[in-house]
Amino acid sequence: MVLQTSIDAITHAIGLAVAPVFLLTAIATLITTLNNRLGRIIDRRRVVLARGGQQCEDETMSNATELELLSRRAKLVYLSILFAVASALMVCLVVSCAFFGVLFTVVLADLLAGFFVLAMLALITSLSLFLREVFVAVFTATHANR
Repeated sequence: MVLQTSIDAITHAIGLAVAPVFLLTAIATLITTLNNRLGRIIDRRRVVLARGGQQCEDETMSNATELELLSRRAKLVYLSILFAVASALMVCLVVSCAFFGVLFTVVLADLLAGFFVLAMLALITSLSLFLREVFVAVFTATHANR
């Protein structure tokens, strides 16, 4: 009978862990997107550096200005990745604490809630930084064509 109770408790813990696992999938997709943007920024930086002192005829921005802009965008994406990874780690801690609590019959509700709130704050920060980087990229491209 005790074994059945443990199995029921573990099954319940697995059921509770499903939602955070879907959240981890979403965060992993965000990190992939951010990584791709960072790669594009780095590739563009290489192109600008390869140009050297030459200015393209259709360019309205100097090389130095573009490099500064690319550096700013890269920092925003990097920080966004940092907070996304921190969020994913917090979600992993939520899942781990849930299982730990069930296996050792320890009440960790406050700890679980704290980790989840921290995960959401880190995710909000990551998404805000991502939105800022997109805004910088679009705003600059829009004004460069005017």
